[in-house]
Amino acid sequence: MAFTGNEGAPIDAEIAGDWTRRYRTKNPGATEGHFFGRVILEQLLAESGSEGIRFYYGLTPDGARQLLAVAADAEQNDMLDKNCIVADDAMAVPPHGSTPNVLNS
Repeated sequence: MAFTGNEGAPIDAEIAGDWTRRYRTKNPGATEGHFFGRVILEQLLAESGSEGIRFYYGLTPDGARQLLAVAADAEQNDMLDKNCIVADDAMAVPPHGSTPNVLNS
């Protein structure tokens, strides 16, 4: 099945809050999320042939969780040629989290 750019859907904030709460309960003290800024996300989406962004989990050499992002094309392939980028350096949550809300408290 090809990507169309329409993948994904909204979720009710209360359901999302249940899911994130469950994650925090099972992973106390762990990284809870990451933040990428608009500029890098727009760069990924602007790559010729990009239908969206795929996210990968990784561990840095010191064991910290990291989220990586790469554009994906309609054939569901990561766009990794010499003109494409892989996004790194997302801001970890915590410490770069929101004020308390249904997703984080």
